[in-house]
Amino acid sequence: MRPLEIVLVAGARPNFMKIAPIYHALREHAADHVSVAIVHTGQHYDARMSDDFFRDLRLPEPDVNLEVGSASHAEQTARVMTGFERVLLERRPDVVVVVGDVNSTAACALVTSKIDWEPRPAARAAAPRRRPVLVHVEAGLRSRDRAMPEEINRLVTDAISDLLLTTCRDADQNLVAEGIPAHKIRFVGNPMIDSLRRAIATADQCGILERLRVTPRSYGLCTLHRPSNVDDPQVLGDILTALGEIAATRPILLPMHPRTRARIEGFGLVPADGIRVLEPLSYVEMLKTTKDAAFVLTDSGGVQEETTALGVPCVTLRENTERPVTISEGSNVLAGVSRAGIVAGLGEALDKTARGTRVPELWDGRAGERIAATLVAAAGEVAA
Repeated sequence: MRPLEIVLVAGARPNFMKIAPIYHALREHAADHVSVAIVHTGQHYDARMSDDFFRDLRLPEPDVNLEVGSASHAEQTARVMTGFERVLLERRPDVVVVVGDVNSTAACALVTSKIDWEPRPAARAAAPRRRPVLVHVEAGLRSRDRAMPEEINRLVTDAISDLLLTTCRDADQNLVAEGIPAHKIRFVGNPMIDSLRRAIATADQCGILERLRVTPRSYGLCTLHRPSNVDDPQVLGDILTALGEIAATRPILLPMHPRTRARIEGFGLVPADGIRVLEPLSYVEMLKTTKDAAFVLTDSGGVQEETTALGVPCVTLRENTERPVTISEGSNVLAGVSRAGIVAGLGEALDKTARGTRVPELWDGRAGERIAATLVAAAGEVAA
């Protein structure tokens, strides 16, 4: 009897942190009867944005790399769909797992939900097997802002998935409110926190603070990449002004996303002296600088979760968030993108964290095990 095959899809850096615990749990607990394949769509194609993460997360080289690269939303999504369809027709997996909310997530979900198996040449008389079970990890997150491409990806993926695995209770509530049957929803916890816990000891030994000549709590950290923030010169200028005002009292490390660097240079903007612009960091380097920062300013969803798990004050440079649990229970404050809002938000985040926050339910480092058990059960039902 052939082993059950599960395909894990990754396209961008946050995806790697989510599939790693699932991959390791499947290899540790189900290797005898489950075959696991990693498909990297190549949506993040720069080595510093992709290869380092596979190394730091102890993931093997992908079984397939579609190498779609950068393009418009439509072209990138189309490239992923045509490439992934070929993968499914060749491998015919039992389960496809998509994670997060990037273009690769929605594209691979659409292909999986509509794939039409042709019988193999040697088995023309046999009835075609049903399509793979489609599983969405990190389902149910909602910003309520449909101007965000990620929100469209979330809505589409959740609407067509067979199993929806959630990281927080409010995500369950969102799905039920949208008419998703309760039997399709599983609250499993947050696999990104599994990766964080697994890597924290390695991060502590990576030496990044020594190389940067900073000490714990002596600096702030900023990540900035979201198109709505960096593609508008007025918005980006206001954010940099706020960072400069904050950096006058404590330096801010700014690992520069390629998109952000291009926009700053293109708009003729100059970060203030207290802002230390860095090249993109590896996963463990970023984890260490986050863990030991006095505060973090970010427009990243994953960083909101990591700072909540680590108890580090976080200021989110957005008007909304799909991760409200990081505000209601964690160390996150939603500040908007105005100079005054960002500066005030930092004070609020520092005060809030000093009063005490908590790590949300099931962010316990064992989400990967729960997800793996769910996937094995789902694959077995297909094969039965």
